Amino acid sequence: MDTHRRRPRRQRGAFAMMFGLALLGLLLFVGMALDLGQLYNRKAELQVLADATALAAARELNGTAAGVASALTKAATAASELRYQHGQLAITWSSAALRFSATPDAAGPWQDAASAQSAPDGLLYARADTGALNAAYGQVATVFMRALSSTLADLATSARAVAGRQTIAATPLAVCALSATPAASRANPGPPARNELVEYGFRRGIAYDLMQLNASGLAAEHFVIDPLSPPGSTGSAANTADSVTGPYVCTGTLQMPRLQGGAITVKRGFPLATLYPQLNSRFDQYVGGACSPNGAPPDANIKAYAYAAIPWMSTPRTTQSAKSYGDAAHNKLWTVADPLPSPAGTVNADYGPLWSYAKAVPYSSYTPGSPEPAGGYTPFAVATWAQLYTPGVPVAASYPALPPYQALVGANFQAPSSANQPGLRQRRVLNVALLSCPVAAGGTVTASVLAVGKFFMTVPATATTLHAEFAGAVQDQELGGAIELLP
Repeated sequence: MDTHRRRPRRQRGAFAMMFGLALLGLLLFVGMALDLGQLYNRKAELQVLADATALAAARELNGTAAGVASALTKAATAASELRYQHGQLAITWSSAALRFSATPDAAGPWQDAASAQSAPDGLLYARADTGALNAAYGQVATVFMRALSSTLADLATSARAVAGRQTIAATPLAVCALSATPAASRANPGPPARNELVEYGFRRGIAYDLMQLNASGLAAEHFVIDPLSPPGSTGSAANTADSVTGPYVCTGTLQMPRLQGGAITVKRGFPLATLYPQLNSRFDQYVGGACSPNGAPPDANIKAYAYAAIPWMSTPRTTQSAKSYGDAAHNKLWTVADPLPSPAGTVNADYGPLWSYAKAVPYSSYTPGSPEPAGGYTPFAVATWAQLYTPGVPVAASYPALPPYQALVGANFQAPSSANQPGLRQRRVLNVALLSCPVAAGGTVTASVLAVGKFFMTVPATATTLHAEFAGAVQDQELGGAIELLP
């Protein structure tokens, strides 16, 4: 009877021991989970830091040393607004945590800040690595795991992020540059002589029919760009189909980070007859559902500056852009505004409307190797028109204080429809690739981009005409685009 009674007591002791061991294991498991949770939280804090600084830096990269300097400043500002260790402690940022590259590839090459500032061209991507900061930011002191081993008393983590441009704000339209020279001085007749800035053969403030230009022949040349194949890659004729390029004409973007740095794929003959409705979305015209005002809003000022009703020109205009001029002696298709002097018989009305968006600029305002100031170059005074264009052009006494497009009220302003207001400023500016011509023969070919020309649509396009006023040339990195975090 005694033996029978003692067995339950021995079993109860065994159960208690097993329960104690299980409880100890459970406590260790919970403790490890808490320690690892701390590490995970610190990793998440550092990832937010890396993401924010990489994005802030990438937004500033524009191919210049000033852009790299701005990237460093913006990254430091973004870091100063963040905290770690549950939002308690500030972070001391260091530029050593940033690297820059022309490619998002992990293998690089990635340049430090000093190297990037000395050779900024082509740099489109920024990488932030918190491992280059104070090691304490990534260290987490454990509570339970150190009981297992002294080597687990502190755990370390870090985060890395890469950000860069994925699109470029350019229309899938390319035309031939009228000259391969980035900037030249045009000595307009005086007295005194007016030396005017000419960029890649184009004059600011003058409108051109982009469908009627060619510096390498008498037949017009224009192209549609493969919007999906970056420079240097193999493009596809299928990518230049109207159904593919149409949405990009609506938005004025290309699905590539830049246009320069390698040959791009183009198809000869921009299909204006098919795609002009997409261009005209900028004038609040949405025909047949080609574009949507959600993705392709109208401009904030949709006033068309038709040549027959230009209030600031003191003499009537006879054309919407500078009159097309075929120069057989030089095998060029350009306008009466291009050769110096203008062709015999040219009258001032042949220049079309002037200065609706941009003003002519003295060559002395231009600084070689430096981007245009944010506020633009200092332009000529209106009183100099008589020297800039056909001799005898009267001064436009009624020209407003600001270019007509900048009007917010009055005869030169028209708001989009109430349903599509407020619109988006600068939507009528088409960023157009200026090609090195002649381009090789063939339908779908490759071409090199010299620069990007900014052209302001003065009036809606038609099936055969695209009138746009030249407003300057930029390198493609100066254009905006979508900046995203990359895997």
